[in-house]
Amino acid sequence: MQRGLSLLASMIFLGVPLSVSGQQPGQPEMHMMTRVPEIVTSAQGEAQYTPDRAHIYIGVQTRAKTAKEAGAENAKKQEAVIAAIQSLGIPKERISTVNYSVYPEQQYNPQQGDKEPKIVGYNVSNTVRVDIHDISQVGAIIDTALSKGANNINSLDFYASNQDSTRREALAEAVQRARGDAEALARGAGGQLGELIELSSAPVNNPPRPIPYMTMARDEAMSATPINPGEQTLTVTVTARWKFVAGGK
Repeated sequence: MQRGLSLLASMIFLGVPLSVSGQQPGQPEMHMMTRVPEIVTSAQGEAQYTPDRAHIYIGVQTRAKTAKEAGAENAKKQEAVIAAIQSLGIPKERISTVNYSVYPEQQYNPQQGDKEPKIVGYNVSNTVRVDIHDISQVGAIIDTALSKGANNINSLDFYASNQDSTRREALAEAVQRARGDAEALARGAGGQLGELIELSSAPVNNPPRPIPYMTMARDEAMSATPINPGEQTLTVTVTARWKFVAGGK
């Protein structure tokens, strides 16, 4: 109710012509241009879709006394992981490095007389992203990577190759909701909704759904990793401006 009263007060204010200050006697009366009262609404729309593709982030982390040793061991393991993934039919162009880091492992024991941290080893981390176009392969790729030395699966993201129809379905729902809200505001302010002035949609912001994956030691007797993408929700937002017509029909 408070929102409707504020809208009405704004429209009454906007409908009053204002004289230009400093007008001299005898000059024709001038008025500022009146602004047509408007109603602005925003709403969201949703639509469901089933993913048909996935990204897997596969990492190899190694540790050694020197950075060179840690890097060499890491390269050997990651090369084996990539080769094994390619053997499953994933082309090289769909396997890309997304992170590589080398950092020292330090210890600091002031009780033992340490005046500053000491480097006791080096960690090297190499992460690749695998773009999978057949999600039935997801479980096999995870298992294969772990068997070849991968020890970090950062996340598993599902997405759809074509979301145009899904996005348009969500947009239609968002517009319907925005109009319903605008009509309710107009009635609450003692008038009715006029013609549409402007309609816009915000960029779709639906990143792939990340699924945390905890790595663990696996043995050959374990069954394949089960993966089910399920359904996901795409959300859009629209903003609309309408003319407000004072008084009902």
